[in-house]
Amino acid sequence: MDIKKILKFYRGKRILITGHTGFKGSWLSYILDYVGSEITGFSLKPNTEPSLFKSLNFTKKFNSIIGDIRDKDKLREIIKNFKPEFIFHLAAQPLVIESYQNPKDTFDVNFTGTLNLLEILRELNLSVQVIFVTTDKVYENLELGVPFIETDKLGGKDPYSASKAASEILIDSYNKSFFKDSNINIASARAGNVIGGGDWSRNRLLPDFIRGVSNSSCVSIRNPLATRPWQHVLEPLAGYLTLCEKMFNNGNQYSESWNFGPNKGSAKNVEWIARKFKEIWGESFEYEIDNSKSNSHEANFLELDSTKAIQTLGWDRKYSIDETINNTINWYKCFLNKESSILDFTLNQINEYQKL
Repeated sequence: MDIKKILKFYRGKRILITGHTGFKGSWLSYILDYVGSEITGFSLKPNTEPSLFKSLNFTKKFNSIIGDIRDKDKLREIIKNFKPEFIFHLAAQPLVIESYQNPKDTFDVNFTGTLNLLEILRELNLSVQVIFVTTDKVYENLELGVPFIETDKLGGKDPYSASKAASEILIDSYNKSFFKDSNINIASARAGNVIGGGDWSRNRLLPDFIRGVSNSSCVSIRNPLATRPWQHVLEPLAGYLTLCEKMFNNGNQYSESWNFGPNKGSAKNVEWIARKFKEIWGESFEYEIDNSKSNSHEANFLELDSTKAIQTLGWDRKYSIDETINNTINWYKCFLNKESSILDFTLNQINEYQKL
């Protein structure tokens, strides 16, 4: 995978990114803006403070539109006027715990938001490549300890997972019913537990750790033995960009679902991540195990098999789990200690990734 060549491909291309103010959306927007893409972003205002999106500077040609993915008329107007060549659909309610607290909103944003975009594509009939970003949690998880492949059965016990699994079925239906012989090529991308600098969401492991050290407070860890496929944010983004380029050059040959997970050795349990974080950060980080029972179900084992993307797309993972955590921690240290410009540091991480 030649990421430099792939990024060069996107220079001057018209790209719509939904959810551009979120964690992954901000990284993707910054990368594509940096290489010279013509970008329109459509998203809610950043909902965290600090915010990665607010921390980054974009060129004057970057068009950031604040709005709700559930507003179909607004989204249609944007797409009709902008006529994007590529769409990366990242707008979502992305948190499992939040989905238990607000299940209807979760389904409205994740499922109905996806339906809105699919309907607009069907109505306008543009020539466009579209990546729908879902999650590794779309699979029916029977806790068998086996990595999931793309053809495994979909499911979801919690509202977040169910909303994304339902979206996958919706995407597949529209693909086969309406877009099979059209100029609209769509695919879904399922990544692992993505970490990296600039994620400030609540109830996510690394951001909670960072808040702990910032506030000199002990971090409470739930589900310490839960195993997840941890990966740096640049890894799946490289996968999305690789896939979209393939779709542009080869039509609907790649219009299906794809796993973009980390190396097998990167699937670690939560307590392992906590110990590794403490080892790197130092004694100022303290954590405790929360053994209280919760009514909110979360899977114990989750891992992706990305063989299909590796063999078919030529995509591959560049970071080990140690490198992933180190790069993440170094970003936050730079931000908190103001050691250097966070803009320069973020750009440096992107450039270093391209060299691997």
